[in-house]
Amino acid sequence: MEMTEEEFDQQFAATLDTILEAMAENAEIDVQKFYSMTCVLENLRFFSPVLYGAIRKQK
Repeated sequence: MEMTEEEFDQQFAATLDTILEAMAENAEIDVQKFYSMTCVLENLRFFSPVLYGAIRKQK
């Protein structure tokens, strides 16, 4: 069964949130690097439709 674009988007967003949570809970993460990584991950969120399309084309 294939995943719909909406399902992919929801799971991708949840995965990015999980990564951010794990980083936020780690005391060894530099605050400045955390902020930069948060920006990168947030920008990745907007590429979800592009990533979904690329994965579908490969199948």
